[in-house]
Amino acid sequence: MSLMNLTATGLGKKIQNREVSAPEAVQAALDAIDLKEEKTNSFVTVDKEGALKRAKEVQKLIDTGELKSPIAGVPVAIKDNMCTKGILTTCSSKILGNFVPAYTAEAVLNLEKAGAVIIGKTNMDEFAMGSTTETSYYGATKNPWNTNHVPGGSSGGSCAAVAAEECIYALGSDTGGSIRQPSSFCGVTGMKPTYGTVSRYGLIAYGSSLDQIGPVAKDVTDCAAILGIIASHDPKDSTSVKRDDYDFTSALVDDIKGMKIGLPKDYFGNGLDREVKEAVLNAAKELEKKGAVIEEFDLSLVDYAIPAYYIIACAEASSNLARFDGVKYGYRTDSYNGLHNMYKKSRSEGFGAEVKRRIMLGSFVLSSGYYDAYYIKALKTKALIKKAFDSAFSKYDVILGPAAPTTAPELGKSLSDPLKMYLGDIYTISANLAGLPGITVPCGTDSKGLPVGLQLLGDCFKEKNIIRAAYAFEQTREYKHSPLS
Repeated sequence: MSLMNLTATGLGKKIQNREVSAPEAVQAALDAIDLKEEKTNSFVTVDKEGALKRAKEVQKLIDTGELKSPIAGVPVAIKDNMCTKGILTTCSSKILGNFVPAYTAEAVLNLEKAGAVIIGKTNMDEFAMGSTTETSYYGATKNPWNTNHVPGGSSGGSCAAVAAEECIYALGSDTGGSIRQPSSFCGVTGMKPTYGTVSRYGLIAYGSSLDQIGPVAKDVTDCAAILGIIASHDPKDSTSVKRDDYDFTSALVDDIKGMKIGLPKDYFGNGLDREVKEAVLNAAKELEKKGAVIEEFDLSLVDYAIPAYYIIACAEASSNLARFDGVKYGYRTDSYNGLHNMYKKSRSEGFGAEVKRRIMLGSFVLSSGYYDAYYIKALKTKALIKKAFDSAFSKYDVILGPAAPTTAPELGKSLSDPLKMYLGDIYTISANLAGLPGITVPCGTDSKGLPVGLQLLGDCFKEKNIIRAAYAFEQTREYKHSPLS
């Protein structure tokens, strides 16, 4: 068996037992990238020299007994919107095409403290704006299951890299489903923790009240272990929450007897592909066989989630992206006439079409005369959505549904109709609006052989409920983690 077929904790155990060394594991990942990257385009930057040097350093610490982490020496890929000291960080945008940060994001730093080895930065939708990883300045990422299809987005590069076994696991960020939806499309496991659980320090912001970093891996065990490492209270992030318990692996028990699981009727109506619906409902039946109590209910307000999300996200994006002006860092136009002309030309040439669309929409809803009509109403709707979930979680431990209405669409089909792309986020964005944790696990394939993902949502700070349910479901089937394995 190739080292790249292993899970993160599986490979970490072999490294700790001296069955394989960290440099060997990293070299295996670099070889896989050389072999597969031309087909997938999962990476923006691959740091071969730095990764091999770091692997040797980590191996020494393992040999001396200083590093005993379950992921020490295991190669990881980082989504290209998290700052990494000394490594190019572009957000897959021309405007940051020359940006090399002077510091590292807190979540990535936590991984490095545990002995992780960064092999590179993964492709993404430009500034995380998109659902297909086609808006990247560096070209579209392809789905390893079928390279004529998208991997989803915006963390499509991270999910495709894990699915193609170019890395063992990866970090992504989730603003409206950007970890869970591409995990579904690529047949891997992806998790968004409760808002504030993982520090956003060093994450280049899209929507500050919605963004959250999370793990992408081959199974639930890996996600639980990685989340326990990256989660921490960080005084540098004003939204960071101090939690009493970061041991998420304690929820890895195959026992869900009596667990109450709600199925929102709103999630299984019009617009949901028949094969996706069938796979998700079959997964619910498997959980019921294991003793869970499955019940349908009305969640309500689902129709309002998409407009509320895009108003809030675009408003925050227009504010956050104002800092990219060609003055302090990043791209600056070659020829300009005066300061204002330099601003305009640098931003016009540096940002892609989707980013410009969302900046303009955000500026519009925040402008005088429209602020109350749109932005304030969206915030009120967000509060009502949170209230609806609070009501649901007073009755249920977990909410079960699809991660996306269809399997991965073909390349080019979503970009031609942005509104259709936005509607594809219908099952994931509510969790970001309410700050809830969510996890996507593979639950089957469609007639084209493309993966279908099952999404489980929990109440705030109740990650253990969704980890337990996801782990129990995972035990009911044999997974083919990668189409290439």
